[in-house]
Amino acid sequence: MVAYSTHQGNRRMADTVATQIEELILDGVIRPGELLPSERRLCDKLGVSRASLREGLKVLRGKGIIDTRQGRGSVVARLIPPRDDSPLMHLFRDHPRTLYDLLEVRTLLEGESARLAALRGTPADRVIITRRYEEMVDYVRGADEINVERLARFDHGFHLAICEASHNPVLVYTLQGLTDLLLSSVFASVKNLYHRPAPREQINRQHERLFRAVIDQDPDRAREAALEHLASIGDSLREIEAEDERLVRSAMRLETWE
Repeated sequence: MVAYSTHQGNRRMADTVATQIEELILDGVIRPGELLPSERRLCDKLGVSRASLREGLKVLRGKGIIDTRQGRGSVVARLIPPRDDSPLMHLFRDHPRTLYDLLEVRTLLEGESARLAALRGTPADRVIITRRYEEMVDYVRGADEINVERLARFDHGFHLAICEASHNPVLVYTLQGLTDLLLSSVFASVKNLYHRPAPREQINRQHERLFRAVIDQDPDRAREAALEHLASIGDSLREIEAEDERLVRSAMRLETWE
């Protein structure tokens, strides 16, 4: 009976340790692909013995949450596949009409994530958001010629930093799971709009407004700024499409007179 009770106690402790580490992963303290801190540091942080920690790590390995390799230590597994080559994802990527569907999804997710980031963001979160924002701004100011793909990644990184400051892991991992698609959305926006002076100035102003609202911890203004930004991108892209169609029709009419 004593042995059984001891076994149950060890199992509960292992589960407790595993849960604590899972929370660190969900909170983004330890990220997928990163090496776990040393056993000593983890024991100090969690307040557990080395034996209990090792049992907890064994639980996480059984769940596939960490991967331990000889001589390398334990690494957080990729919780989301690095690439989704399903037929559905191919359809999404290959058909431009889904761009507006993506903008709708971004509106739903990023409007709320901006509000939560302003509400829940910590000083450390605001430092990271500031770094991402300044990286984007500095690149635009310093580049002789804008590399569209590079700017799109800076843009996406800024929005993702805001999402991570929401401290809602489901929201964060949902956006990360859509990274390829969202990058294509940002890429299309930058490629079609950023070389035009008026949309470029508008995008820059909207990014600054969103940044200031989150840093000022104003949730309503942050949500409004995110929604305005995404709505105006959709409107601008639709206007460009309509303009292109008008140019095609005009060219066709001109041909009939030649």
